[in-house]
Amino acid sequence: MLKKLASPVRRSTSRVETPEGVWVDWRCAGREDISRVRNMSFGGLFVETPTSRALDSTALLEFLVQEGQIRADAVVRRVEPGRGLALKFTAVSDEDGPRLATLMKRLRQSAWITS
Repeated sequence: MLKKLASPVRRSTSRVETPEGVWVDWRCAGREDISRVRNMSFGGLFVETPTSRALDSTALLEFLVQEGQIRADAVVRRVEPGRGLALKFTAVSDEDGPRLATLMKRLRQSAWITS
C-alpha cells in the first residue's frame, strides 16, 4: 500500500546529483522506459529521457539501486524537451520509504566525498 505524501508549495529538501549508477524503470501514459536519474531529493527527481510526457501525467517508478526495491508514484512537474522530466513524488510505500531514505543518505555521502 502506498502512503500519500504531503504536498508542499516549494521544494523543502535540496536535490543531490546522482552518480552514473542510479536508474529508474518508469511507466507513464501507457509507455515504459528506463532512465538515468540525474538528481533527486525526498520530494522528487529528474530523469534523463529524450521522450516527453504531458505536465501532470502520473508515473509509476521502480528504482534499480543497491538498496533494493523502491517503488513510488509521481507526477510530471516540468518538461525539458530533449533532456528529461522533473517528477514529484506523490506516494511511497511504507515498506519502501526506509530504502528511499537509505538511498538518499548514500547519495548525500557520495556527493560530500566528491565535492
